[in-house]
Amino acid sequence: MRIEVGVLGATGMVGQQFISRLSKHPWFNVTWLAASERSEGKAYVEAAPWRLAAPMPEAVRDLKVVGCVPGRGPKVVFSALDAKAADELEHGFAAAGHIVLSNARSHRMDPLVPLLIPEVNADHLDVLPAQRKGKGWPGAIVTNPNCAAVVLAMALAPLRPFGLRRVQVTTMQAVSGAGYPGVPSLDILGNIIPYIGGGEEDKIERETLKILGTDAGRTEYPAVISAQVTRVPVVDGHSMTVSADLDKRPTVDDVVAALRSFRGKPQALELPSAPMPPILVMDAETRPQPRLDADLGGGMTVSVGRVRPCPILTHKFFALGHNTIRGAAGASILNAELMKADGLL
Repeated sequence: MRIEVGVLGATGMVGQQFISRLSKHPWFNVTWLAASERSEGKAYVEAAPWRLAAPMPEAVRDLKVVGCVPGRGPKVVFSALDAKAADELEHGFAAAGHIVLSNARSHRMDPLVPLLIPEVNADHLDVLPAQRKGKGWPGAIVTNPNCAAVVLAMALAPLRPFGLRRVQVTTMQAVSGAGYPGVPSLDILGNIIPYIGGGEEDKIERETLKILGTDAGRTEYPAVISAQVTRVPVVDGHSMTVSADLDKRPTVDDVVAALRSFRGKPQALELPSAPMPPILVMDAETRPQPRLDADLGGGMTVSVGRVRPCPILTHKFFALGHNTIRGAAGASILNAELMKADGLL
């Protein structure tokens, strides 16, 4: 029997990605859609300007959109709320007994809230009893990372045994990361914008260290990360160039082997959304590319290429991940799958 779930912020781009991916999920069934007051009371087909290539699932077309009121709807809810709304609403839902799988940035750096990538830090779910005790919530909040931080953390996680110390990363982020209507066409077409608001660089630098850290992220990984972010005229897929300083000075072959052999709990449990492999190392010098590779593994695979020596640090490479799937909706769904497998839903 599938678990009934709801979606907060169901009409936006990430909400639509949640609904699309959950529509045929073997474990979850979307029965409740919530959004802002302007959508409340409408059938979903009328409330949501559908922007995905795949058609709107028939099962949700006539579902009535309701308000984001804690205590209503199923126990498990996926949150596609923007940060301003999530600041208070997610607390309210957890306090009302819901388990909130959140894509918002609002609670990611709270030491009692897991910032989860199941392949990297599944053990960070161990903080949930302390969260419930400290917050007084019968429910819980579990977050997934920033859409670029998840790609970086996935690519760096296999390198921890080599003594990861310093990282420099420059991102080339797709326009879908800005939501809809997003960046005006006259600003982005044939152009690169060397700034993304919302503290994007700070999120990449801080979230990655929490994800790679110990004690459920309360002790950050002892490295330094410097991030620069750009917006580029790509629809889906955040790319990045990464240089890393590794204490043990492994060979390029050692680094490639570590990336290729990396597996996590989702692969061991064969969770429905878990890609195999989670990291795909490509040999061709011209790969990965967003248009060709962002959808690998159903959008959940992180692709890495051009692993080579770095004359300033020790190694450098190119990495790519789908920002609205692995970096948003797909990440939260995989988090929920892990929690179900661990008996936490």
